[in-house]
Amino acid sequence: GRDHPMRIIEKKNSSEASGGQEPIKDPLQSVEEWQSYKEEKAKMESEDPNWTPVDPDKKEEEFRNYNKNPRYERVRNFYRLNHLNQTYDFVVKMKKKYAKLSRMEMGLWEALELLDTYVDDSDPDTNLSQLMHALQTAEAVRAKYPGEEYDWYHLTGLIHDMGKFLGSVYGEEQWCVVGDTFPVGCKFSDKIEFSEFFKHNKDVNDAKLSSKLGVYKEGCGLSNVLMSYGHDEYMYQVCVQNNCKLPLQALYMIRFHSFYPWHKEGEYMHLCDEQDLAMLKWVKDFNQFDLYSKADEIPNRKELIKYYKGLVKKYFPEKMKW
Repeated sequence: GRDHPMRIIEKKNSSEASGGQEPIKDPLQSVEEWQSYKEEKAKMESEDPNWTPVDPDKKEEEFRNYNKNPRYERVRNFYRLNHLNQTYDFVVKMKKKYAKLSRMEMGLWEALELLDTYVDDSDPDTNLSQLMHALQTAEAVRAKYPGEEYDWYHLTGLIHDMGKFLGSVYGEEQWCVVGDTFPVGCKFSDKIEFSEFFKHNKDVNDAKLSSKLGVYKEGCGLSNVLMSYGHDEYMYQVCVQNNCKLPLQALYMIRFHSFYPWHKEGEYMHLCDEQDLAMLKWVKDFNQFDLYSKADEIPNRKELIKYYKGLVKKYFPEKMKW
């Protein structure tokens, strides 16, 4: 019979078979893809263990350079899975699954510490834990915008990636937690990273879902567009449903910081409304801290905890739904 797309392929624990590899989750749908996947997996496992993201001399153009990067094969493999599986129907299902934040309650700082062991496979620029990246980003914002009137921006830098809770706590696959986001329900832009992998996404065979506007109207606003599901949308919903006091600029940064085809490539402008266009400059501004702070020196978190815990208390309730 035909293999179920989410079947786990068990590797025999013998020297002739896999050499004791972990079981590989296989959502690929053809033998050819599976062969490529195995080759990439082998390369991925031999990546340079000495590579470190902390390099203050790294130039901006070297970031997001997937081709000459020790994590390239892991990133490429990630996007193959992401682009295959992020369909319109899948996003509708995931938004429904997490529509009500009723799984657990905890404070924001407690949740942030849970992310400390989680590393983002889609990111070629860092292999630091999420908490270290969060502190790097927040401190980069604070250095450029030191005033108390921007303390909301400092906090946004700290929490912007906390939607990765989806993977670290709820066990969702990384291809539906992290990575660049893009609209579903309309044509996929060729400016999306590894856009060649969309040829295996079922939506490209649907005339409506693969047209320029798809299921949307021109100028409908990004709040009415379904984005590929991941940590941006989840954390946005956490902020809104817990009645946080962050301003609209912060909510846009959280919800759309991974939407690189929009804020970097200028794609999908035909779906934007006036509010989206007004907020775009803030999302662009935030990107410099999200991306380029990853080669800064790793901050001493003990010195910073008191300051950021104070901001958490100012903008968020003590207990939150997740």
